[in-house]
Amino acid sequence: MNILISGATGLVGSALRPYLEHRGHQVYILHRGRSSGSFYWQPEKGLIHLDDSIHLDAVINLNGVNIGDKPWSNQRKQDIIDSRVNCTELLSETIAKRSQVPEVFINASAIGFYGDTADTPVDETSIAGDNFLSEIVTKWEAAAKAIEDSTVRTVYIRSGVVLTPKGGALKKMLLPFKLGLGGKVGSGEQYMSWISLTDELRAIEFILNNTDISGPVNLTAPQPVSNFAFTKALGSALNRPTIFPMPGFVVKTLFGEMGDLLLLGSNRVLPKVLENHGFKFTHPDIGSALADEIKQG
Repeated sequence: MNILISGATGLVGSALRPYLEHRGHQVYILHRGRSSGSFYWQPEKGLIHLDDSIHLDAVINLNGVNIGDKPWSNQRKQDIIDSRVNCTELLSETIAKRSQVPEVFINASAIGFYGDTADTPVDETSIAGDNFLSEIVTKWEAAAKAIEDSTVRTVYIRSGVVLTPKGGALKKMLLPFKLGLGGKVGSGEQYMSWISLTDELRAIEFILNNTDISGPVNLTAPQPVSNFAFTKALGSALNRPTIFPMPGFVVKTLFGEMGDLLLLGSNRVLPKVLENHGFKFTHPDIGSALADEIKQG
C-alpha cells in the first residue's frame, strides 16, 4: 500500500513508519512547516499540499499535542482540542476533495471518549462520557465528518495507554519503579485500559487490511487491569518492591483536573471490534506485555 502518515514524530507514529515499511508498504510523511516536496502542511495557517500524482491507498492521521506533559490551564485545554480538531478537519476535507481518494482513512482517537467508566466494562457500542476527555474525543472524531461522509472507509482508533519504555506513561514510571519508589495511585482500584506498542502497530495494520472494519475501534488489550494490579506487574517485571503509594489527594494537589482524570479516573474498555474480526493479541495480559516491551527497550 501507499500510506500517508500525519503525526509521524509522536510515540505511535515514530514506530509505525518503520513497522509498515518493514512489512512492505510505501510510507509517505506529511511534513509540518515545509514549503516543498510531495506532502507538507502548515495546519495552523490552514495550508496543505498533497501531491495528486501519487495515489494514496491509506491515510493515517495521528496529530495531537500530548495531553499529559503540561498542566491543564484553560489555554492548554484549548490547545489540546485545537491541535486535534483543526488538523483533522483540514486533512479530512482535503483528502475528500482529491480526484483519487484513498481506500481508508484512519484517525487517531482515544478511550477518553467513554469518560470515567468505574468498574463497568464498555465497548464500541457504548455512549460518550461527560468529562473533558470525552469532550476532546467527541470533537476530534466529528472533525473527520468530511471524509466519513465520502466513500472512504473511515476508522477511529480509540487507543488505550500505549505501553513502551520508549515514551509515554511507561517511560515516566520506569525510573521511580527501578529505584523501588513505585506504588499504587489513589485507591488502586481504578481500571487502566492499555495496549502494548507491539499490538498497537499490529492492530493498525490489521485495520488497514480488513475492509469490513469501519467506525470506532478500541485499541486496548482484552484484559484491562486495576492500577494496583498494574503496579504489582511492573514491580515484578523490574524485580522491585512497590511499597510507596501516592494518595489521591496528593495527585489532585499536584496535577489538578489532569491528575483526577488521567491518574485517578477508571477506564475498563474492551476491544470488541478487533476480537469480533479475529485479531489475536501478542500481549493479552499485562505481565507478558511489560516483560516483553521492557526487554525490547
